[in-house]
Amino acid sequence: MTVQIFRPLFHVDECLAEIRECLEKGWTGLGFKTVQFEDAWKAYTGLAHAHFLNSATAGLHLAVNIFKHALGWRDGDEIISTPITFVSSNHVILYENLKPVFADVDEFLCLDPDDVERKITERTRAVMFVGIGGNAGQLGRVAEICRKRGLKLILDAAHMSGTRLDGADPGHLADAAVYSYQAVKNLPTADSGMLCFKDSALDALARRQSWLGISKDTYERAKDPGAYSWMYDVDTVGFKYHGNSIMAAIGMVQLKYLDKDNDFRRQVAGWYDAAFAGANMVIPVPVAPGCLSSRHFYQVEVSDRATVIKALNDHDIHPGVHYRDNTEYPMYKRARGTCPNAHRLSERVLSLPMQLELTREDVEKVARVVLDAAS
Repeated sequence: MTVQIFRPLFHVDECLAEIRECLEKGWTGLGFKTVQFEDAWKAYTGLAHAHFLNSATAGLHLAVNIFKHALGWRDGDEIISTPITFVSSNHVILYENLKPVFADVDEFLCLDPDDVERKITERTRAVMFVGIGGNAGQLGRVAEICRKRGLKLILDAAHMSGTRLDGADPGHLADAAVYSYQAVKNLPTADSGMLCFKDSALDALARRQSWLGISKDTYERAKDPGAYSWMYDVDTVGFKYHGNSIMAAIGMVQLKYLDKDNDFRRQVAGWYDAAFAGANMVIPVPVAPGCLSSRHFYQVEVSDRATVIKALNDHDIHPGVHYRDNTEYPMYKRARGTCPNAHRLSERVLSLPMQLELTREDVEKVARVVLDAAS
C-alpha cells in the first residue's frame, strides 16, 4: 500500500450540507458563509480580527502591502525573513519592492533570535516569522525583539492551525498572523487562508484592499433586498483576494474536527519519536518548549537524504523536503552564504508521512526503512 506524506480527509456529507446551503441561497461568493467562518475562527483562536481570503499567500501579501502603505515604508526597506520556507513567504516581500534579509534558523528550523538581532539595520521595518510544521520555535523572543526595536511582526502561521504556545494561539504575539487552509493543510479546503490583524483599522484596510479597493463589497450592498446600493467608491488599486462561501463552508466543517485531528497527528509524532529513540543517524527536529504543535510536519535530519528517499520510494513510501534553502533560487542568490545553519539543514532535513490514515504499523515501517537506509 502506498504511504503518502499528506492525504487530507474531508467530512464529505457535512461539507456537502454546508455547500448546499450556499447553493440554495444563491450566494457562493464573499458573503454570509465567509462571515460565519471568520467569526468561528475568532472564537477558536481568541484573536480580535479575522479576514477570510482565497489563499495564505494573498494574506501574507496583504499584510506587507497594508503595513507598507499605512506606515509609510519606502521601496528598498527591509523585512527579516527565513530562507527555510515555501517561497511565497519571501515572494510577497518582493511584490512590494521591499528587500528580504535572511536570518539563520535554530534547531527548531525557525528564526534564530540572535541572528535576527544581528541582521537589523536602520532600514529594517518588520520580521517575517514562519512557524514551520506548526513549531513555534523561539517566537516569544523574536516578538520581544520586535517590540523593543519598533518592528512589525508578521507571523506566517500557514502550518499552525491549532498550534498553542503557552496555552494560547501564537497569533496573539504578532501584528499580523496568516493561516492556510490549502488542500493538504491541517484544516484543508481546496485553497483559502485567513489574515488576522491586531489593529482594527488595518483589518478594515485589508478588507477594502482584498476587494479591489472598492469601498463596499457586494454582500454589504445587498444586505437589504429592497434597497440595493449600487454606488461605491474605489480609492486605491486593490486586489481580488477575498475568499468565497464554498471554501468557507468546507472550512466551517473542518474546523470542528481540527483539535481531534491534531491530537492524532501528535500521537503519530509520538510513535515516530519512540521508533527513533537512541538512533544517532536519524535526528528528529524537536518541538520548542511550551509549544503544543499542530504537527503539520514530522521532520528528521539525516546525513544522506537522497539514499533515504530512494529507500522509502522503493517501499512505496513518499516523503517530502521542506524546504530548499531559498537562497538557492535566482531571485535570492545575493544572500547565499549568509545563513550557514539553514543551508546545512536544508540539505539534510526530510519530512516523513504525517496524515490521518496512518497506523502505528505504518509508522514503524517508515521508521525501519529510514533507520536501515541511514545506518
